[in-house]
Amino acid sequence: MLVHGGAGAWDAGYLPAVRAGITAALEAGWEQLSSGRTAVDAVEAAVAALEDDETFNAGRGSCLTSDGRVQMDALIMDGATLDAGAVACVERLRNPIRAARALLEHGPHMLFVGPDAERAAEQLGLELCHNAELITERRRLDAAGAAQDTVGAVALDAAGNLACATSTGGMTGKPPGRVGDSPLVGCGGYADNQAGAVSMTGWGESIMRLVLAKWTVDRLLAGVSAGDAARLAIELLKDRARGSGGLIVLDREGRYGAACNTPMMPWGVRNAERTLVEELQGERA
Repeated sequence: MLVHGGAGAWDAGYLPAVRAGITAALEAGWEQLSSGRTAVDAVEAAVAALEDDETFNAGRGSCLTSDGRVQMDALIMDGATLDAGAVACVERLRNPIRAARALLEHGPHMLFVGPDAERAAEQLGLELCHNAELITERRRLDAAGAAQDTVGAVALDAAGNLACATSTGGMTGKPPGRVGDSPLVGCGGYADNQAGAVSMTGWGESIMRLVLAKWTVDRLLAGVSAGDAARLAIELLKDRARGSGGLIVLDREGRYGAACNTPMMPWGVRNAERTLVEELQGERA
């Protein structure tokens, strides 16, 4: 499985915490896979771990809107069924990815927004919290070097099923109600057992214009390698939509790739042989 912590500008002082958070998320997801659980279970667990870690811009520690609130978006998708669950502009959920998973399981509707998404999550058994509980002092101060982007995971389980999950607190100072690519199927993420799974991070408006996660999975379906698909997606993002960001890609054979055109994107991979965590830079795949 693969995890990313968001493409953007990271101050070197945060890197030990970033590496520890990525490692913990990989272990949380791998624990699910190694115990025979599904890829959906794995990506949910990995992203929930990142949401609980205030180092990252998701869950507690999310960026603040222009009026000083946390508003979060999340998506999870099952590559076996193409079912998905998503929430947008939620303010009272500690783990938006848990709400997205609950919606996936209970269908038939995929995406709920705002207070209605919170009510739906509560009806499905999730506890609500106060928005203030999600705000950290670092975000209040808008500390230099804090990541301004998204977290995500992709996984392949023993049964050959793929899944993706993406979660974000959005942009610092965003207008209330603004929604980016993260909760949108085909934009913030996409998973299809016939080809692969992708989780995006970056400037949402540019990613949405290209439906970039689906575009990348389509490259896999056409026979492009995971590494080349990641590189081509970033080239398209820059050249066609003048955008910046990154992505992780996992194909149905377990081959993977990652790319970004931002100063840094922390990411990691866990399989039966090893755990690798690094800070990807520039456009290197």
